[in-house]
Amino acid sequence: MSSSLRLILGDQLSQDVSSLQDCDKDKDYILMCEVWDEATYVKHHKKKIAFLFSAMRHFADDLENKGYNVHYTKLDDKHNTGSFQGEVARLLEKHAFDKIVVTFPGEYRVLQDMQTWEAKFCLPVEIREDDRFLCAPERFTEWAEGRKTLRMEFFYREMRRKYDVLMNGAEPEGGQWNYDFENRKPPEDGLHVPSPYTAQIDDITKECIDLVADRFPDHFGDLYPFYFAVTRDQALYALDKFIDERLVTFGDYQDAMMQGEPWMFHSHLSFYINCGLLDPLEVVRKAEAAYRDGNAPLNAVEGFVRQIIGWREYVRGIYWLKMPEYVDENFLKAERDLPWLYWSGDTQMNCLRQCVLETKENAYAHHIQRLMVLGNFALLAGIDPKQVNEWYLIVYADAYEWVELPNVSGMILYADGGYLASKPYAAGGAYINRMSNYCKNCSYKVSKKNGPEACPFNYLYWDFFIRHEDILKRNPRLGHSYRTLSKMNDEKIQAIKDDTKRFFKELERA
Repeated sequence: MSSSLRLILGDQLSQDVSSLQDCDKDKDYILMCEVWDEATYVKHHKKKIAFLFSAMRHFADDLENKGYNVHYTKLDDKHNTGSFQGEVARLLEKHAFDKIVVTFPGEYRVLQDMQTWEAKFCLPVEIREDDRFLCAPERFTEWAEGRKTLRMEFFYREMRRKYDVLMNGAEPEGGQWNYDFENRKPPEDGLHVPSPYTAQIDDITKECIDLVADRFPDHFGDLYPFYFAVTRDQALYALDKFIDERLVTFGDYQDAMMQGEPWMFHSHLSFYINCGLLDPLEVVRKAEAAYRDGNAPLNAVEGFVRQIIGWREYVRGIYWLKMPEYVDENFLKAERDLPWLYWSGDTQMNCLRQCVLETKENAYAHHIQRLMVLGNFALLAGIDPKQVNEWYLIVYADAYEWVELPNVSGMILYADGGYLASKPYAAGGAYINRMSNYCKNCSYKVSKKNGPEACPFNYLYWDFFIRHEDILKRNPRLGHSYRTLSKMNDEKIQAIKDDTKRFFKELERA
């Protein structure tokens, strides 16, 4: 009697995942396991581990209730080997299987391990496409072939056409593909932000929180408050709550930042899409329906859709196209160590302090906080890309290497030399002041360009362009910055360099 061992990973928590398709409930075994290797290859945020363990346990219970044979290894099981490979080997000792079935994993290192199993276990290993994604790596490679630049906008348009999303026949809804220019409103006084979704903590989740507190005490982050959805039904409720309460204003204020409002009008659904509780296309269809029904404006829905079927699919394509070399990219030769402030929030720069402390509490920050505050500082300061990548992978509950690495090395740090982004996303204090209210409560003065009281972003911005003039000046998108720099006199240039040197000396002492 033929039977299969089917491994489901912690980011594959979908009843429709390819490794479950054609599963024989009478003969096949499903393996799920909490393993030390995955929890500690970087020291993940405590809340991230508790969230995924709880979601995995709930998913396993759901499968068992549907009649599947589930072999589930908890982290503290005394025979737990601590690795996927070890747990597969342990189950193979107990049962005879004809093959191992897995869904294509989200990280290159896991795929490398899986590709050794056939020889190691003397069994066929079937690695199936992860069809929860809308563009297979092979299809992305075909799209990329022969292109001088891989701009997301053109990929996004193809995805819109392929899945008939926000289309009016052959033309984009409203006559334009992209409404980003309408989505840059700064925060306003008195702006009401709806309360975010918060799930009730049940016994399973409480057990996972206690486990993490006991076994990972030295990991970054707070376990409470715990708000994550950990079941499919809860994730669907969170989706409906976003559509009903936040989507209408998401477009206008998606780039805005407000002190004390970490969630703003964002969906907070990436946790659930990336681990499998929500399907990306179902999320897109719900948002599109809100527009068609007159419940959300086009600029909001298009901006939201672009993040999911455009940017999310695009960065995954870049990841699999460029690995394993992509992890070593360092075009700007950045070598500074990651400052302690990224863990402690101990800095007089209020914008950085707010974003770090909110990340510590929530395992979340929205994309402008990640890109234009935390990432912008790392870019301007010349922090080592490997250390920055590790930090982003550790601290966010929606972070997996396929999504984190291209965003950080490509979009944030320009470490790939412009393969993903057409220019470094560098900004001075004026941008942060325009898009947030952080500067009002800062020890530094955003209006001052130089001196000890000046916002460090102001002189770090120009020092960045001075340091990298030989390789960035030819970039046509940086022409305005370099024309402005060329008009500065020697005294101004020296003041920028002196302020930067003083700032980094103080940073190293912190």
